Amino acid sequence: MGGLEQILVIFGMAVMLAAVARRVGAPYPVFLAIGGALLAFVPGTPSPALPPELVLALFVAPVLVDAAFDASPRDLRDNWGPLVSLVVVAVGLTTAAVAVVAHMLVPQMPWAAAVALGAIVAPPDAVAATAVLRKLRPPQRILTILEGESLLNDASALLIYRVAVGAVAAGSFSVQSVAPTFLLAVIGSLVAGPALAWLTQHVLDRVQHVPTSIILQFVGTFTVWLVAEHVGLSGVLTTVCFAMTLARLGPARMPARIRVPTNAVWATVIFALNVFAFIFIGLQIRPILADLGVLERDRYLLVACAVLATVIAVRMAWHMSFNAAVRWRDKRFGFHPPRPMLRPTVGSGLVISWAGMRGIVTLAAALALPAAFPMRNLIVFTAFSVVLGTLVIQGLTLKLLLRVLRLQDDDPVAGEVRKARDHVVAAALACPSAAGGRAGEFVRMRFERLARGEPGQPAPLRAEDAAYRAALHAARQALLDLRESRSIGDDAFHTLENELDWMEASDPLRAANADES
Repeated sequence: MGGLEQILVIFGMAVMLAAVARRVGAPYPVFLAIGGALLAFVPGTPSPALPPELVLALFVAPVLVDAAFDASPRDLRDNWGPLVSLVVVAVGLTTAAVAVVAHMLVPQMPWAAAVALGAIVAPPDAVAATAVLRKLRPPQRILTILEGESLLNDASALLIYRVAVGAVAAGSFSVQSVAPTFLLAVIGSLVAGPALAWLTQHVLDRVQHVPTSIILQFVGTFTVWLVAEHVGLSGVLTTVCFAMTLARLGPARMPARIRVPTNAVWATVIFALNVFAFIFIGLQIRPILADLGVLERDRYLLVACAVLATVIAVRMAWHMSFNAAVRWRDKRFGFHPPRPMLRPTVGSGLVISWAGMRGIVTLAAALALPAAFPMRNLIVFTAFSVVLGTLVIQGLTLKLLLRVLRLQDDDPVAGEVRKARDHVVAAALACPSAAGGRAGEFVRMRFERLARGEPGQPAPLRAEDAAYRAALHAARQALLDLRESRSIGDDAFHTLENELDWMEASDPLRAANADES
């Protein structure tokens, strides 16, 4: 069997593992990590290689764009305290602690390489955590913090990673020489991201062919990352700013018949990238283990276990300390959130502390190290061990922890969806073009059926097609206004946007002509 055939067979088996994980209620990255670990012991498997400079663009850029589209700036702003604590302080402490531990255990490891290892294993991945938590309907505040952390800590960790790798390449490190370049890269990324988003949306506005639009979205994503890296900006920060800006521009300007298949394609690609990342690193680990002697293998395992313990302990220690300080502040000065949300408790602190599973960004950063990087094999092995260890230890016990703690809130997102749905239906009924007809009523009936989970949709009369489209447009504009005024967050917005999209895209009067334009 050739190398391509082997990879296809392995990929198919990985997809089956993910299906088994969903069936048993476990986060699929856990099973992918276990499958990747098993690959390391399978003789005769291929050892594919990717150019290091393309690894981060291939694996990280689409993941960041997908996460940024789901992020709610309003909710991130409401939880800025814990987010800054996790994104800046926790990442910095984890990086420093791992660097110290690694250098103590392997004195010949350069400090810059040790810092690079710390930055690689510092950022958690929310995929596994949210895969577990969303099924159990935890307080929305916990999900917001974890998803926001996963989006933003990639930027902070990979900025440190970039500086450390650059220091290894230069052979020295100086704060005075790095600080101006670092500051310029951050400021430039904050400006370039939104500018490139506006340009990309301007191009997409002119494309009505669905496959072309989807392809251009991916081309734009990779182009933004590669251009940012080429001119000395931060690819991560530029891509995050690009995606968050595009997420604000796109909903009002992209038709439903493009957005519905776009969402499906992006979800498929992100899943495939996760599968491929675990396969790829499993195939990279096999030759590393094969070349190690017994003593060297023991040292690798010692370093990996020590770093894994450090990563878990630092997050627990820091966030529980921060949680205690916040609870003391709330007890003394009162808890006054801008909108209803769960009050910080010991239980919420434990869940956030324990939901520190690592994932695709850690794997991609390790694989992106140059071939001649000091201690590269040890760093790649340790990074994969941390991903595997956190996914198995924390990922498989997070559900039990949440059930024991029994954390609940009043489901603020569901409340926002109900109020927003009433407002949107009222806007459709009040649409002047639909006045006196049944178009607004069709919109109301469709919303009610979707809310009840009923698949059947009443079809408007052909004579009222124009009025029906006008009512849908009025409803969509009302929804956009609610998000713009911060009356609803992006979770509620996307729920109703999806319902409106299906009303528009499934309209039998225009479905037959959808592909012609």
